[in-house]
Amino acid sequence: MTKTIYSIIAVLSFQLSIAQSSETKIDMVASKWNVSPEAIFQRFDNRETLLLNGGRVTVKNHKFTNGTIEVDVYANSNRSFAGITFRKQNNNMEEVYMRLHKSNQVDAVQYTPIFNNESNWQLFREYQAMVSFKKNGWNSLRIEVNNKSAEVFVNDEKIMTIDKLRTDQNSGEIGLFTLFSNRFSNFRFTPKDAVENTKKDSNIPIDSTIIKKWEITKSKPYKSEELHFENFLKEEYITVETEASGLLPISKYIKKSSSGNFEQNVEDYIVASTTVYTSNNETKLFSFDYSDRIIVYLNGKAIFKGNNAFRAKGIQYMGHIDINTNKLYLPLEKGANKIHCVVIDKANGWGLIAKLE
Repeated sequence: MTKTIYSIIAVLSFQLSIAQSSETKIDMVASKWNVSPEAIFQRFDNRETLLLNGGRVTVKNHKFTNGTIEVDVYANSNRSFAGITFRKQNNNMEEVYMRLHKSNQVDAVQYTPIFNNESNWQLFREYQAMVSFKKNGWNSLRIEVNNKSAEVFVNDEKIMTIDKLRTDQNSGEIGLFTLFSNRFSNFRFTPKDAVENTKKDSNIPIDSTIIKKWEITKSKPYKSEELHFENFLKEEYITVETEASGLLPISKYIKKSSSGNFEQNVEDYIVASTTVYTSNNETKLFSFDYSDRIIVYLNGKAIFKGNNAFRAKGIQYMGHIDINTNKLYLPLEKGANKIHCVVIDKANGWGLIAKLE
């Protein structure tokens, strides 16, 4: 009897192992996808393909946790973005895409978390890679996901390691994403058991001077004529923590009034506040950066305005953020001092990062 039980367990374990490592191919037909009006299924180049003219589509009746996701994308010299979405839950997801018109440039491939339907690539400049795409035929994109990390391959060459996926989701829908028109074929995925990573995530600040907690308001459409400091004192605030680097990805916590439309969004703003206590009158160095625009107040007085938006300083200006970009010497008074930052954003990454030395 015992032998029989062990035999059954062995067979079930073997079957589970096979199931965990078997490839599932999703045909390019409408019945397999949660489609949008922009999706066109047609035969092209002797393949079944999906022509997607912007937006996202997800696979029906499948969830993805860990393993490999792959797709082929037809060469495209026009400005376009084409990639894979995974672990999607509602309007939060992970996304990796190829910018086929950016062949041989440093940002040819990018990773971004999507929070509340908003892309955040400006906040994660470390997750982009230079790639030389094929000018003709098909380029393959493969993502190997393991718990909180992922590796990205283009045409079977490893081009990027994402050491920390930024959403808190460990499972969800999978699918495809485009900005403008791109053609996909041969979508498949292979579930795998995760391999435990010996390196544990840490949110301990890498610099003790980093501001790691902010009080922030809800989002409102930005209208300069309606912005009055006295109204900031009447707002309701919630406390949020930054990443270890000090980065506050605002869309993770706050939903915009207009989102998901890139540069077609209206501008929204939140107010981020922190209190600095000093035992004497003294001056401290405030180093910070932001996306897209900011107004900084100290004890109710506006002391800085800036614009760091995509293309604000030239056609190639990306608007990435770095904590040491802007510096202000703050004349602090004995007791409590309030810093208020009005952070205004349209698209591509709503963020704030700061330290007080």
